[in-house]
Order: sequence, then structure tokens, then C-alpha cells
Amino acid sequence: MRLRQEIQALSRDAGLIEPLGIGPATTRMQARAALTGFFRARGVDRPEREAALLLARAGGVRAVDLLSAPEAPVGAAAGRVEAFAARRAAGEPLSRICGRREFWGLDLAISSDVLDPRPETETIVEAAIAELAGCRGEALRVLDLGVGSGALLAAILTEFPRAIGVGVDLSERAAALACANLEALGLADRAAIRLGDWGEGLGGAFDLIVSNPPYIRSDEIAGLDREVRDHDPRLALDGGEDGLEAYRALAPQLARLLAPAGRFFLEFGEGQGETAPAILRAAGLEVAALLPDLSGRARVVAGRRGTRLAAA
Repeated sequence: MRLRQEIQALSRDAGLIEPLGIGPATTRMQARAALTGFFRARGVDRPEREAALLLARAGGVRAVDLLSAPEAPVGAAAGRVEAFAARRAAGEPLSRICGRREFWGLDLAISSDVLDPRPETETIVEAAIAELAGCRGEALRVLDLGVGSGALLAAILTEFPRAIGVGVDLSERAAALACANLEALGLADRAAIRLGDWGEGLGGAFDLIVSNPPYIRSDEIAGLDREVRDHDPRLALDGGEDGLEAYRALAPQLARLLAPAGRFFLEFGEGQGETAPAILRAAGLEVAALLPDLSGRARVVAGRRGTRLAAA
């Protein structure tokens, strides 16, 4: 009874007066069709994909099972499918509903305390691999500033099997989640997570520094897509009046913490392709390139610790 009441409440919030009618005897094919139509009517992007992903997650099956056994009943997962559908239609991302996100092929736990790592941020991982391709077998020192869920650090440590890493976050809960993800992925013996304000208090020289800092202007947050505005933590979004407060804090610390041949890769926002690099250059850093994401938009600034690296 309690689950039924929860579904009805969520359905009302999503603008669905009555539940979808998905019951234990409903087949996967029927449920998928109902979910697709429901999501399409409510303007959810890529409704077919969302329906398949939600059905697989809620039903505890693989996506391929929806195709190989479409006539199988939904079974005991029916109530969970309805509840998930109502939450998704109300604007909650599926990753938030499930508490999981795939990043760089890694299955990560996420929570309301961390930014939901998105495919665009994989540009940083791709760039690091391309730049340091000849160092895959070396014991690189990696620093992730604003580690969040640990997505970037985990992906890089996976690709560089002898690297060791440090992740820093201002949020105690985010740091705890990053620790848990690294442990679950078998990377805890090569990583340390600490609380801190960017790189303050850190010493040493790092071969690679990465960060996806907050870069949204404070006055633009209210106009973001509801999936971001209502579900990502403001701490991970708000970059201050012009969106670049974090860059001003990071730039001098990058100059201090990079090894002589060290590289950095930082994500930045739309319209910041001139101002973000200018802040880095003013700190004595060399900006090597602005790198596009899969949509072709400049997303990542890549650079080095000054001109001494020209011959590296």
C-alpha cells in the first residue's frame, strides 16, 4: 500500500494523473512502449533510449535482455518501474534516480553531494591519454582538484596502471563518496582523497593535474536545465559573478604544484574560451590548446608549466 501511494504521489508531481498500468504480467516490450510514449508526451529527450535504460535499471536486467527476451514479464519490478518513470518525467535524471553513473566505462555511485559526471567531461581523459601516451607505464603523479565522485581520477588511474593519484574536495560527503568509488574499482591502493580548498596545503610536484571546476555564472544558474539546476549541488556549479572564480584560485596553485614537465587539463564553460586561458597565462602557465568535446564545442583548456616545457 505504501509503495502504491508513493507511485501515485510521484505520478501527480510528474503530471501523470494515473499510473501507467505496468503490472507484474506486463511484458518488457509492452512496458518499453508505454514508457516511450509517456516520455515523448512529456518532452523527455531521446524517449526510446530513456525508456530502455529505465526499464533495464528498474528491472535489474541488462539492456540486451530487453531485446533478447522482449516477451518476458516485468514481474516484481513493476512498481519500481512506475515510480522511476514518474520521477524521470518530473525532471530527475535517471542517474540520480538509480544512484549510479557510467563514466569512461566505469560504474560509479553518485549522490546529491556530487556533480553528475557527464560524457563531455571525458574529453579531459581523452586529452590526458593522448598527451601522455608515451608515459602509460610510468609512475605518474596525478592530482584531481574538486574530485567529486572520483570519476576523473578513477578513469585516469585505470588508463595509467602505474600512476598514483590525489583527489581533493571541499565537501566531506563528496570526499567520502570518491573514496568509496575508488575502493569499489580496486584503485584505493593508488589513490588518496583529502579535504581541502583546491590545492591549498598540498606539496610536491604533479605530472598531471585535472579539474572540472564550477564555471557557471551565479546569475545563470536559475536558467539551467532542471536536471542540472535542481539536482547538481550548487557548490559544483556556481563559479561566481563571471563564472571564473575557481580559475582565479586554481591558476597560481597549478603553477606551484605542476612538475617541470607537468600538464594540466581543465574544463570550462561556453563563452570562456578567451578569459579562462588568459587567467592561466597571467599565472605564468603556458596554454597549449583548447580542446572540443564530441559536440564540437571547446570544452577543455590544456597546458603546461611555462615555456621550460617546450623541449619536453
